[in-house]
This record gives sequence, structure tokens and C-alpha cells, in this order.
Amino acid sequence: MAFEPPPRLVKALGETAPDGDDWLGKLPQAAEQAVVTRESAAERVQVPGGRSSLVVLIRLPDGTPAVLKLAPRRARPESERAALAHWDGRGAVRLLEPAGAEGVLLLERLHPDVSVRSLPEARSMLEAAGALRRLWVEPPADHVFETVAGRTERQAAAMRAGADAESAPLVDAALAVREELLASAPPARLLHGTFRQSKVLAGDRSPWLAVGPDPVVGECAFDLARLVRDRVEDLIASASGAATTRRRVKRLADSLDLDQERLRGWTLFRAVESGVRARRVGRPRDAELLLEFAAWL
Repeated sequence: MAFEPPPRLVKALGETAPDGDDWLGKLPQAAEQAVVTRESAAERVQVPGGRSSLVVLIRLPDGTPAVLKLAPRRARPESERAALAHWDGRGAVRLLEPAGAEGVLLLERLHPDVSVRSLPEARSMLEAAGALRRLWVEPPADHVFETVAGRTERQAAAMRAGADAESAPLVDAALAVREELLASAPPARLLHGTFRQSKVLAGDRSPWLAVGPDPVVGECAFDLARLVRDRVEDLIASASGAATTRRRVKRLADSLDLDQERLRGWTLFRAVESGVRARRVGRPRDAELLLEFAAWL
């Protein structure tokens, strides 16, 4: 079968590597090699798929359904492998190979077309938050995961460089709250890093399991912050969007026993960072939505 990358992946990687990247060109051959090495049968490439990896649904030699995930180095697939190994299936998709070729992960098959986002809004938030809680564990003592301080330092530098007159006040507020939060951080946990409703899929051994982490070590409110703005298009379109957002912050913080103001602060930082980045890579509509959302906080 053909292992052509879906258009969504091609577009996303074009934003992050505008000067070109030979990973995409080598991807079909790499995917075929990964299938052949495991003596498995490829069923299909998952479409529309993700923005940083190719997902191939396969059958192992004994008939077990599984997933091959191929990602470029800048997507930190080896960090994902380490986190999935540490969770060992608790709250997350199970890693089926402890080691393998760089950038190639063999994973248990969930139901790739059924995410928690398919549920009504209130229930989807509850289920997603419950799945996320299970991931917040002590990191390995000798871990090499990126920290929240380190990741947000890189992001802060890009925010300063990308701010314009319109976004500057929000950027200043986001950078100030980051400094405050890092100065008083609670105990660190291993975090998913890029958690949202679409990252929680239906499973057989557990109703809902997380996929696609970009793991980071830090405080839990940082991880929950991305979930606050899920379905941001619906929030912006609603006359009560600002009030709904504030209620969502309170409800999610209460449900996971987190400090509401810390969650609000990280939600602000992450929304502004995403908005500035969207503008930088030529997605002005996304930037507008994210910065308007951030202004409500």
C-alpha cells in the first residue's frame, strides 16, 4: 500500500520547517520498512491524522491490531517513548516495544476515530480531566524530560520576538504571570504536555486513554491549561463565551483540586503563546481567536 502523508501533516510540518525537511520525502519508505521489519500487515494510514506524525494501522503477525507511529526528531518521539514506558498503560496508550528505530513507535490500537470530543461538552470535559489526572505521576528519578520552566523559556523568547503593537499588552501580561508561577511552583509531576480532548481516544481495556504526549515535567495546572480552551471556536461564537470560560476554569480547577488562579495564569500564557505562534506561521484567523480568548482571562 501507499504510505503517503496526509495533507494535514504536510501543511503542519511546512509551518514548522518552512525551509524544507527531507523527513517527509523519506517517510513512505520509512513507513514501509517499519511494517516489513515487524512482519505485519498494513491496513491504512489514519486520516486526517495528526500534525506531527504519521499513524499507520497494522496487524501484527499473530493478528493483534496495533499502530505504527512515525515522527520527526523535532517532535521528540523518543521523549514520548520514555513517557509511555513510564506510564506503562496507566491512563495512556500502551507502548508495545520498549525500543526501536528512532522516531518509530509501536503502540496498542485504540479506536482512532472515537475521541472524547465526540461526547457532549460537559461530559467530554469531565472524562478528559479524569483521564489526565491518571497521568500525573512522579517522574523517573533520572529523567531527561524537558521541564515547564525550560519549555516556556523558549516560548517566551519567541513571544517577545513575535509580538506586535496589538498583541504586546497580552504578551507582557503572559510573560509576567509566567514569572510569578515559576517562582512559586508546587511539586513537579510528569505531564502529558499537549493535552486536549482530541488526545483522548476510546479503548477496550479502559474507556478513555490518552495518546500523543509531548511530555514535560512541572506543575499540573500547566497541563490542564490547554484543555480550558478546547472548542475555542464555539466559545468565541457564544455571547456568553467569556463567562463560560471563567466558569470552566473554576470547574476544572475544582474537579482536580488545583489552584484556580494558577490554572487561569497558565491558561493565559499558553493561549497567548499559541496565538502569537499562529500569527507567525500565517494562520491569522487562529491567532485572532486565541488572542480574543486570552483577553477574557
